[in-house]
Amino acid sequence: MYVPEHFRVEDRDLLLQVIEGFPLGLLISQEGDQVFADPVPMMVAQEGKRLLAHVARANPLWMRLRAVPQALVIFQGYNHYISPGHYPSKRDTGKVVPTWNYVNVQVRGPVHVHEDAQWVHDQVRHLSDRHEQAEARPWSVDDAPEDFMASQLRAIVGLDIEIAAIEGKFKLSQNKKTPDRDGVIAGLAALGAQAQDQQALDMAQIMRSIGKIG
Repeated sequence: MYVPEHFRVEDRDLLLQVIEGFPLGLLISQEGDQVFADPVPMMVAQEGKRLLAHVARANPLWMRLRAVPQALVIFQGYNHYISPGHYPSKRDTGKVVPTWNYVNVQVRGPVHVHEDAQWVHDQVRHLSDRHEQAEARPWSVDDAPEDFMASQLRAIVGLDIEIAAIEGKFKLSQNKKTPDRDGVIAGLAALGAQAQDQQALDMAQIMRSIGKIG
C-alpha cells in the first residue's frame, strides 16, 4: 500500500481499534498465478497479536492458505468522496480537484488452519458473544441444539493469523491547509445533516477526532 508520510499511522492500538470497529476483512490469498479476495469476519485476539476467523469448509480459501500459509488482510474503515466545493481555496485560485478520504488498515502474517472441533467451537463462541452484546436478548451457541451445533461446526474451518506486520493509512486531508481541512469537515457535516448521509457524518467526526497526523 502506498502511504505518504503525512497519511501514515503507526499507533498500533488505534489500528487495532479500526479492525475491531470494521471487522469484515478482505483476506487476500494466492494459488499459482491467481490472486483471490474473500470477505471474512475477523476478531482481534491475544492482546492484539492475532486475528481469528472461520470460513466454510466448502470454501477453497482455507486449502489455499494451507498450501501457502501467508495472508494479507485489508480492513476498510470510514471513507467518503470529498468535493472541491468544500475548500475555501476554490474561491481564491480554483486550483482544486476532487479526492476521496478514507481509513485503511492492512495486516500481513503467517496463517495456521484449524480443523480441531474445540478450537472452532471456541472461536465461534467468542465471535458471537462479542457481536451479540448489543442485542436485547443475546444469542449464544448454547441456545442451539447440541447435535445441530456439532454439524454446523463440522462445516467450518478455523483460521489463526499472526499479526506480523500492521500498517495504517488515514487519508483525512492532513496535506491540506487548515482552512481547507476545516472546510471539508464543515462540508461533510452539512452534507450528512441535509442528505441523511451517515458516512459523511462519520467522516467529519473521525477528521475532528484524529486531527492532523504526522
